[in-house]
Amino acid sequence: MTNILYLSHDLDDPATWRRASMLEAGGASVRVAGFRRLTGPIGRKATVLGQTHSGRFLHRGFSALRSIAKARDLAGKGAFDVIVARNLEMLPLARRVHRLSSRHRPTRLIYEVLDIHRLMVGPGLVPSLMRQVERHLCRGVDRVVISSERFWEEHFRRYGQVAAPALLVENKVWDPMAADPAPQVMRPPRKAGEPLVIGWFGILRCAESLRCLDGLCRAAEGRVRLVLRGRPALAVLPDFHQVVEANPHISFHGAYSYPDDLPGIYGEVDIAWLVDRFDAGANSDWLLPNRLYESCAHGAVPLALSGTETGRYLARRGLGLVLADLRPDTVSALLAGLDDAELASLQSRICAIDMADWRTTRRECARLVDQLAGRRMDSDPAADLLSPQAERVAG
Repeated sequence: MTNILYLSHDLDDPATWRRASMLEAGGASVRVAGFRRLTGPIGRKATVLGQTHSGRFLHRGFSALRSIAKARDLAGKGAFDVIVARNLEMLPLARRVHRLSSRHRPTRLIYEVLDIHRLMVGPGLVPSLMRQVERHLCRGVDRVVISSERFWEEHFRRYGQVAAPALLVENKVWDPMAADPAPQVMRPPRKAGEPLVIGWFGILRCAESLRCLDGLCRAAEGRVRLVLRGRPALAVLPDFHQVVEANPHISFHGAYSYPDDLPGIYGEVDIAWLVDRFDAGANSDWLLPNRLYESCAHGAVPLALSGTETGRYLARRGLGLVLADLRPDTVSALLAGLDDAELASLQSRICAIDMADWRTTRRECARLVDQLAGRRMDSDPAADLLSPQAERVAG
């Protein structure tokens, strides 16, 4: 069995536990350690290293540096085959635990990149220094895990951040209780005269999207409705609740449970809003979000913005809708040409795709563990964790 230490910057993020669950499903024994953002019970077994705060990247980094003193306790006597640092701020601690563990047994160091932080992007002094820090910390890393090729193209390859190969692990839906392979979703036809329903789910942090969708729903006068679910980033959208309350065609239903609530929340919408301009020109243009895979796995039509990696992905595969820009009249014109027959055609194209494109399988979990541990499974043609594009990235 592969023993993995998984170091997370946010133990309150459900995505941390999704990854831990994937590794366990792949046959690994996983110990999770990291920092809290909230103060309530986690409900999972983990080693808590301290408290940090959302949006304070440098504070999180310094907190992680202070935790290096706990590295010896974490390392034990070479208990781990693989140590994974989830995000840059966990890499100093991971390196220290790796050095201690490697004294007793061969141990691999993995750097998992969720996104490229805005402090890392651009020509200025601070981004340059931050990239230099990352390059230093990446020495000795055995593999970099990314969720989008553009992270490699625009950051790691462009600046020569790391010598290790990259492994593409897409943000596909993972449900350990679901059938494997999952059955295709068949959506019932829309009833005549019903409003077109747009769903914007997850971390709601895009001010441009909120303004655009508010204007769209007002102009449509009931023909288009917006459903919001998840966590609004009120530091970025301070008027979020006022906008929602002032528009009778917008409803906000708060947080939801992943993956249990996904069939219900995507099943009630026609179109999934994938646009995020929080880090326009950088991370927002490069990522492939959870919403892409969630919407397609449940038969909702994804809508993305041209010029982004998500827009490129949909256009390349002939799926969903791609906006030229974020003006409300542009969105209105696109939706005006979307009758029930065209919407049904878009949905059927999505449902015709192999569900393994949208959902992680247990075979992929096993493949992931083997890749992280340095074992190759090239002789197994069904173990397709790496897409052809990812293999080019991994080079």
